[in-house]
Amino acid sequence: MMSRGYSRDHRPDCEQMVIALIVNREGFPFSYETFDGNRADVATMETILRMVERKYGKARRIWVMDRGIVSEENLAAIRKRGGQYLVGTPRRQMKRFETELLQDNWTQVRPDVEVKQIAIPQGEETYILCRTEGRKEKEKAIRKRFSTRMEAALQALEKSIASGRLKDRYKMERRLGRIQARNPQVNDLFEVTLQDTTAGVRLVWKMKADRKTWRDLREGAYMLRTNLTADSAEELWSKYMQLTEAEASFRALKSELSIRPLFHQKEPRVKAHVLVAFLGYALWVTLKHLLKRRPAIVPQPSASGVTNAQPLSPMKVLALLSTLQSADIVLPTTNGREIRLRRITEPTVEQKCLLHQLGLSLPERLKSLSKCSADTAIA
Repeated sequence: MMSRGYSRDHRPDCEQMVIALIVNREGFPFSYETFDGNRADVATMETILRMVERKYGKARRIWVMDRGIVSEENLAAIRKRGGQYLVGTPRRQMKRFETELLQDNWTQVRPDVEVKQIAIPQGEETYILCRTEGRKEKEKAIRKRFSTRMEAALQALEKSIASGRLKDRYKMERRLGRIQARNPQVNDLFEVTLQDTTAGVRLVWKMKADRKTWRDLREGAYMLRTNLTADSAEELWSKYMQLTEAEASFRALKSELSIRPLFHQKEPRVKAHVLVAFLGYALWVTLKHLLKRRPAIVPQPSASGVTNAQPLSPMKVLALLSTLQSADIVLPTTNGREIRLRRITEPTVEQKCLLHQLGLSLPERLKSLSKCSADTAIA
């Protein structure tokens, strides 16, 4: 089970495992499975399908997956079992719908989200184009950073060749190859050649106008693929957003529940750690849904003196309640014994408000294991 493979933590020296977490549309975990650490995500689908059918029986399920686990073989396996899917697609497939990206017939589902449904003639599938403003700004900033870095490297190489410091053509090509290898994200945007002139070799480079236009067009956009039937693209997009529950679950496992890194030396202990983290995540989701039914809104004082109400997330709730502690009050007696009274610290106004909204109450005192202790004599 434990084996070496691609490490997202950049620790190829450590053995690892792959965890598949199965959740419902509300994000509550049903089950989990562990796989070999060198198994790619795309290779786990067939095993997951068999495992889910074995544990929960056959049903017409809807599988929502991101593009990392999607392959034609996996989709064929889902169709073979009579299942339905709503999945992300590789970005290279959006080139087929360049005309649709240019048109203005988008449906706005949120202030910063637009979607468009595209039916394939004589096909069983439907494609949904989506684009978000926040994602567009992020991808544009990433492209600008990589483009600026590559332009600076090309300018430095051009200067070295023009000044005569670099004369060997073989070394020029090697240095150019390193520049292109270090910037694969924007390498296709630049046309670079080494030209022989009467004065010697000259580096010529420019940005491809058509590639830049296509990058500008597709930034912020992504595409979904499904064999579901729905009344609108908005409905299908909303179903796909359920995937964020699964992604949030893995973020909770990795961050709030601190499932990694692990320092266990034996595989059974690692599996026990994963089980405890799974149970912890189940409690985490329970708290999240409890907050949805009874929104925890704690007053926050502002600079103007006006109290602002802000809803709390499970992480903030746990951080706020973590300061509640129990303490033992030790009272010495005349016969050399001790009386221990276990009390809880007085909650703050914010904590009282939170406990009230969650329907929880703190006991006045906690029962100790023994009312009186004779282990420690009074000196």
